[in-house]
Amino acid sequence: MRYSRVASLLGEDMEKLHRAKVLLLGVGGVGGFCLDCLVRTGVDAVTIVDFDTFEESNQNRQIGSENVGAVKVEHLKTLYPTVTPIAARVTPEWVAAFDFAPYDLVIDAIDDMRAKVAIAHAAGEKLISSTGGAKKLDPTKIELASIWKTHGDPLAKKFRYELKKSGFTGDFPVAFSPETPRCKDLGSFVGVTGAFGLTLCSAAVRKLIGT
Repeated sequence: MRYSRVASLLGEDMEKLHRAKVLLLGVGGVGGFCLDCLVRTGVDAVTIVDFDTFEESNQNRQIGSENVGAVKVEHLKTLYPTVTPIAARVTPEWVAAFDFAPYDLVIDAIDDMRAKVAIAHAAGEKLISSTGGAKKLDPTKIELASIWKTHGDPLAKKFRYELKKSGFTGDFPVAFSPETPRCKDLGSFVGVTGAFGLTLCSAAVRKLIGT
């Protein structure tokens, strides 16, 4: 049985995963691994949103990136047939026009700060978010905490500032890392970006089963 080993771990909670509807925004280095984890764990109904195509420079960290030039969500649909792909750029305008109501959980794995703030307002308590995994080497530094308790991560600091500025008063968990950046350019290591995605998936599974 495909999910027998997960079922041994989760028992009757497996049915909650099979019934869940999850919206995953961004399927790059972080989101792609989150997607893989969700599907392998039994979350069948995942809607994925991303506008980008795969580039050769993605191949050090992104699932599916060997198919250079392909639209990410469309190619990932061939790898994970149960997902629903939406090829779109996640902007504040897109967020304002999108219906978040059908989803049990919203996972934010994008980089654009204005869009992240808009997602927080739209998704509320359904949200699990992530900062960036670039420029870092140690996955054991990754933490999951309330957005208001994040620390040592420049993107998380910016996120908190912009949320306060926008009048947001809610709360949601965020995967972040206080590890000191090791470079100034866009260096990345799949051991960290992938671990960010797996951290998001773990948080999602635990929230969906109510633990």
